[in-house]
Amino acid sequence: MNVPLLKYCGNVPYEPTWRAMQQFTNARDEATRDEIWFVEHPPVFTQGMNGKPEHVLMPGDIPVVQIDRGGQVTYHGPGQLVVYPLIDLRRHQLGVREMVMALETAVIETAATWNIAAIAKREAPGVYVQDRKLASVGLRIRRGCSYHGLAFNVAMNLEPFERINPCGYQGLEVIDLARLGVHQSLVDVANVMAPKLLAALRLPPQLEWSATL
Repeated sequence: MNVPLLKYCGNVPYEPTWRAMQQFTNARDEATRDEIWFVEHPPVFTQGMNGKPEHVLMPGDIPVVQIDRGGQVTYHGPGQLVVYPLIDLRRHQLGVREMVMALETAVIETAATWNIAAIAKREAPGVYVQDRKLASVGLRIRRGCSYHGLAFNVAMNLEPFERINPCGYQGLEVIDLARLGVHQSLVDVANVMAPKLLAALRLPPQLEWSATL
C-alpha cells in the first residue's frame, strides 16, 4: 500500500522511540508499509553524529543523547510535535533533499492555515518566521529509507533552547505557534499537518490513523 500508516503516540520517552525507529528500518523490506509517527517527548537534548560539543552550553538537568541523525544539537520537550517519517525513498522516487523539502513544506502550509508566513532556508534547513526558528529538520537515511525527521514547536517552554546553540547557530531565536498567537493542541496540529505532509510527498491525502506504536 502506498499510503503510510499514521501513528499518534502521545508523550513517549525519546530513546526507546529512537531505538524503535532503528528496529523498524532494519527489519523492513520492499513490502513493508511506510509509517509516519507523530509524538511528543519529555525534555531531552539530541546531538547529531557530527555535532560539536561546544554547542551544548548548559544542559543542566536535561539529558543529552548522542544519536545517529545529521545536524547539530536540538531540544525536544512537551508542547513540541515531533514527526518521524519512516519512508522508503526508493519506492516513492524521492531524493533526500526532496524529503527535507516535503517536511518543510508541510510546516509552512500548516502555519499558513493560521495566517502565519513561514519560510524555509536552503543554507539552514528548517522553517522560520522572521528569522526565528519554528521547526527543525534532521534525517537519517539507511538502506534507502528515512527515519528521524521534524520537530515543530507548538506550545513549549522555550527556555531550554537558551542552554544550547540551536542547530549549531549561536544566538538563533526560537519561536512556537503559541507565541505567534495560535493556540492549538498537538493533536489538532497533527490533524492539520498530516494531509499536507502526504501531499508534499506526492502521496494520496488519505488518512489512516493508529493510536500507538
